[in-house]
Amino acid sequence: MQIDDLQARLSPELPYPIACHVRRYEAGIAISEHQSPWGELSFALNGVMEYMIEGQPYLSPPQYGLWIPPDIPHKWTNRSEVHYVTLYLAKDICANISAKPCTATLSALFRAIVNDFSMRDVIYPETQEDLRLAQVLIDQLRLAPTYSSYLPWTGDAALASLLSQLQQNPGDKHSASYWAEKFGMTERTLLRHCQKLLGVSFNEWRQRLKLVSAMSLLDEGWSVQHISAELGYSTPSAFISMFQRLTGMSPERMRKTGYMEIRQP
Repeated sequence: MQIDDLQARLSPELPYPIACHVRRYEAGIAISEHQSPWGELSFALNGVMEYMIEGQPYLSPPQYGLWIPPDIPHKWTNRSEVHYVTLYLAKDICANISAKPCTATLSALFRAIVNDFSMRDVIYPETQEDLRLAQVLIDQLRLAPTYSSYLPWTGDAALASLLSQLQQNPGDKHSASYWAEKFGMTERTLLRHCQKLLGVSFNEWRQRLKLVSAMSLLDEGWSVQHISAELGYSTPSAFISMFQRLTGMSPERMRKTGYMEIRQP
């Protein structure tokens, strides 16, 4: 598949500070490596994108924005259907945004403006009112808390295959030793590879996966009780306790506000 027609229409000379693109991608699409003269802030409404940016793997799950500065080589693929948003920012307004790829926490205000643009099919803000909203988007992005990658990925074939299976079933309850044996390694090797290649422990990665999955299900309107069962928790209170520990708020509060600040370990 070639780079999107919308991307091909973009140019650093266009007199627009920002362009907003929302679309659905069917499963199994892969975009070959390319780089753009503009910055890109992308996030999933549903589903997960897998990126390779400057040779480093990133995941783009719901609720988190993935920032790619101008002129950075990247490619992406999706294993399942994805409803996806990408904002393209002119190079001259990227100066005060991170110069490195990173994951950003998106505020409720940011998402509301993007939703407004999507509902009105605003690709380029042209009116004075929409230009002011575009400036708020830019300001919100500059102020957003960032971190290298909340749910890190790896290019290691065996570990990536293992993580992909967990991603397809976040509620899996099998032990680390079970997964290590399934992929032909010892439990010690699995735990060491996770720490070395992902920068987090095996259990921490699984817990983050549950959190990302929970946020997507909350967006879809699932009840806390059903989410806790889907993610393998014995009781809703156990799920709520995990959610509050990692986010500082209850699942219902996050559902109402649409914003959270992820607590780093």
